Amino acid sequence: MGKRIVLVGAGSAVFGYNSVLDAVNLPGLNGSNLILHDIDEVRLASMANLALIMNEETGANLEIEETTDREEALDGADFVILSISLDRMRRWRMDWEIPFKHGIKQVIGENGGPGGLFHTMRMVPPVLKVCHDMELFCPNALLLNYTNPVPRVGLAINRYTTIRTVGLCHEVEQQMKRIAPIIGVPTQLLDATSAGLNHFSWFTELSLKDGEDAYPLLEKGLRNVKGFQPLCRALYKKFGLYPSTDDNHVGEYLAYAWESCHPEDRGLNWIDRMETEGEEAWVKMTRLREGRDKLDVKGKLSGEGAMRIIEGIITNSGHTEMQVNLSNEGQLSNLLPDAVVETPAVVNRSGVHPMHVGFLPPGLAALCNIQILVQGLVVDAAVNGDVKKAMQATLADPVVQDNIAAEKAFRELFEAHRDLLPQFSQELNR
Repeated sequence: MGKRIVLVGAGSAVFGYNSVLDAVNLPGLNGSNLILHDIDEVRLASMANLALIMNEETGANLEIEETTDREEALDGADFVILSISLDRMRRWRMDWEIPFKHGIKQVIGENGGPGGLFHTMRMVPPVLKVCHDMELFCPNALLLNYTNPVPRVGLAINRYTTIRTVGLCHEVEQQMKRIAPIIGVPTQLLDATSAGLNHFSWFTELSLKDGEDAYPLLEKGLRNVKGFQPLCRALYKKFGLYPSTDDNHVGEYLAYAWESCHPEDRGLNWIDRMETEGEEAWVKMTRLREGRDKLDVKGKLSGEGAMRIIEGIITNSGHTEMQVNLSNEGQLSNLLPDAVVETPAVVNRSGVHPMHVGFLPPGLAALCNIQILVQGLVVDAAVNGDVKKAMQATLADPVVQDNIAAEKAFRELFEAHRDLLPQFSQELNR
């Protein structure tokens, strides 16, 4: 019998669909046991139905199950892939709107700033519940996490559970697609090494597949194009390496990002776009499931890394993943130890092994280490329900420029999200 792979949050039209797409098309996963789990029965049933159709079309011979019972899903799992959210879009709007009302200009307020703080404090408790269930029902399983904020969630898992975890994202690959036309080559001809923190990383190497340095080509291309990634360009000019993520992601951690980012990529414009894309993905999935659109999935892959990593472990592939988030054990020498950092990694039968990248330039290391210290405060506050540390994390965040505005925003956010912050037993002092 094949490996038992569990998708927690499988009802997502993006995460669920992409995971199933990869599972049915990667040869090394043929015959695996794929367990779809979600607390939303309607969405889970829809995804499970589509998964059965995809399995049949591709001949993947997967054994597919669905369950709303998490303990049943996790029992005996070899791999768990996690992507969950709580009332995501409505809460995200609060995370952005409330600080903005008080003069705090977060670019998108998802992973950094006061919004990122409250996002973390909402997501850490349910993630740790999954991990504690894993400790009981599948203690040796590998957890592959997509739940944002990825480094903060990963740090909470590392500090407060015994579960092995790797955080995943596709932002580096997306940035390579964005800069390839500027360089003047197809994305397939680009190679790179990216390092830093998730959504706060840089290309330490950028080359063509034949080994030619692509940085001169990028610099030439940037001179000939206007309006492209103004924040990334400014950082490149001052710090010497180009960010391996887009303006509005890297900008979540910088005090000066708001004015540099294009209006369509910040604030409610971005949040509305994300909501629309999610709704469109669900409509597309529904049409495929109902046979109104042609299902053409054989041989297709999503580009996400989780199933590829699982196949690599099963088959002892030895392949390199461009970005994984793991505890810093020296792969980035001048970033703080034990922080969750993002680097390439090699995948083989014994697991996911981060590659040694070395030193980031001192200025970039300083930016990253500030965030690492903030993340530590955020995670401890999120796990222990520590209001004092949560406020300290707010005031330590570079995005916050006014302590009075910060306290007002903090109090209002705390009350707005109080129903999803069960770890905080105490009330705010008046």
